[in-house]
Parts: sequence; structure tokens; C-alpha cells
Amino acid sequence: MFNYAMADPEACEFITVASVDELPNGERLFIEIDDLALVVFNIAGEYFAIADLCSHDDGPLGDGEVDDHQVVCPRHGARFDVRTGKALTLPAVEDIPAYPVRVRAGEIEVGLPRE
Repeated sequence: MFNYAMADPEACEFITVASVDELPNGERLFIEIDDLALVVFNIAGEYFAIADLCSHDDGPLGDGEVDDHQVVCPRHGARFDVRTGKALTLPAVEDIPAYPVRVRAGEIEVGLPRE
């Protein structure tokens, strides 16, 4: 199982998920890779990927409001840092998975831990 902390990019396989043109500033992209539901955010030209999962209630997180580098759970208001997956406020006490993101030749790639 994935350790709920930012994965080491050196230990990841990077998968292309979109072109930079498909994810403008301030937008998010919902993707599914195998059985993982992820959200990729473009915040001021930087890309971040987290699991689309609130650790408080296992519900989707990606539709929540984004405030700076925090996404707010749309159900109970828990906040998570999209850069690290760290749970910042109650009712969430457990971090969520965060994944490294890189851009190569105009393509956004998300790093998933190798098995």
C-alpha cells in the first residue's frame, strides 16, 4: 500500500495525463489510473497531484474549494495541502497520498510508485 506522503520521484513511474494546454491556470483535472482516482491541480503554473479522497470519510475531495495551496473538503471542511497531502485541519487527522508531477515537452506527467 502507498505510504501517505509524497512519493520519491526516483521510485516512481511517470505517466502522461494531459498536455499543459488542457489544464489552464486555476483549473483541475480528474483522472483515473488503474484503480486510483487522482486530481491534478494547476496553481499559478505549478502542477500538483493528490488522491481524490478525503481521509476523514473516504469521500471525493477534488471538487472542494482551493485556497492558496489547500483544498477544502466539500462535505466537512477538512483542509489538505495539495503539495504534500498533509491534513491541515479537523476533522481529518490522516494525510492523503500526494504524487510528484513533472512537465516534459508540454505534457503533464504524474509519478506513481513502482510496485
